[in-house]
Amino acid sequence: MTSTSASQSVPPDQGVEFEYALQVAAEIAAHSPSSHNCQPWGVGWARSETARHTAAALLGEPVEQTRAGYRHAAHDEGEYLILALDRERQLTSLPSHEVEMLISCGAYGEILLRALAAQGWRADRFRSVDPAPTARGPEDESAGLIFGDRWPDAWVPLCVVRLRHAHPSSGDLAELHDTVRARHTNRGPYDPDSIAPAVLAELSTSRSGLSSFRAAFESGSEVTVRHVVADAERAAVADLVSRYGGRDFSHSLAWRETHSFIRRDEADAEARGDGFTLGQLFGQLSPPRRVGMRIALAPTTMRILRHVGYHRLLARQLAAMVRRSPATVALCFADEAPDAESVVLGGAVLADYWLGATRAGLVLHPVSVILQHDDARTELEQRLGLPGRAFFVSRLGRAITAFPPSHRLAASGALRLV
Repeated sequence: MTSTSASQSVPPDQGVEFEYALQVAAEIAAHSPSSHNCQPWGVGWARSETARHTAAALLGEPVEQTRAGYRHAAHDEGEYLILALDRERQLTSLPSHEVEMLISCGAYGEILLRALAAQGWRADRFRSVDPAPTARGPEDESAGLIFGDRWPDAWVPLCVVRLRHAHPSSGDLAELHDTVRARHTNRGPYDPDSIAPAVLAELSTSRSGLSSFRAAFESGSEVTVRHVVADAERAAVADLVSRYGGRDFSHSLAWRETHSFIRRDEADAEARGDGFTLGQLFGQLSPPRRVGMRIALAPTTMRILRHVGYHRLLARQLAAMVRRSPATVALCFADEAPDAESVVLGGAVLADYWLGATRAGLVLHPVSVILQHDDARTELEQRLGLPGRAFFVSRLGRAITAFPPSHRLAASGALRLV
């Protein structure tokens, strides 16, 4: 598939070709959030008879066998997409990364489907696929699902979606494009003034953007949004960050993986299309300090410096920023052990929330380290009285300084004809 810029005008009539609409949507969704900006997603467009038969069968569509093969009731009316996790791009150093990767894929899927809906392609059927690896077989619907020879070996299918052409959604494609591009992590200091309660209430309850997933499936556990604004509770979160935040730097395997995503400079980041620069981590740095930070953050140096408490110093610095932020937001699953479908939905909720915050003029800085280890996460849930399992915690506020957005891989690289 060839790449098409989302900035190009979309034909105003209802007959937008699906291939064009998918390319435009992928350009927008490429700017979805993901841990370390690793972008671990993929989307297969079912075009072969094998892939379409598998997708239709999974969705429970009536299948009629004829002399020419199989015929599906919706064969000529819909398009099928398969959202996948790309194992070659996922983080693997911690067990918790498995959930983070599914969250990232769910966020990408939500933005992709919302961009398609804005062009008149609405999701009306959804079926989750168990991502647990199993041996492939013609009758084993939990294994590679026989989407055909063109299905990438490294891709693990997560869900199948059917889309049908309809009137474009009320969401404006240009507005969605601009909001998604404006959304990015800001790790700088935030304005300490409190956020209006009405704004937080709207962010807690608005779920209009989830129509793409919500309308397509019937199950899925609830996700609760909790804003932490009281001084005592914000101090409690900061205390946990101070105590546990050093693990991000002292865990050799995890830090080596994190460090592999730190790019040398803007040119390197642009060429690679993923990860982040020191400027995106710490803001504008002088050339000497940039060199110093590059040396200090190297895995070998970090392994030595942790013996003198450098990792704890970095944790205290992050904790101070959390304490000075006007709010922290936590997203929680109702179920303590959510299944893969619920986790993908959680990613859709996260995308919806982050875009809503962006429209409200707010920025976020995820503080994932207190969720990546069970003891820290459990203590967070207990101290804040969270209603379930937390899967996303972030600083929330208005930016004082601008942080540059991260670079992205070519949108077409996440698309495959199968």
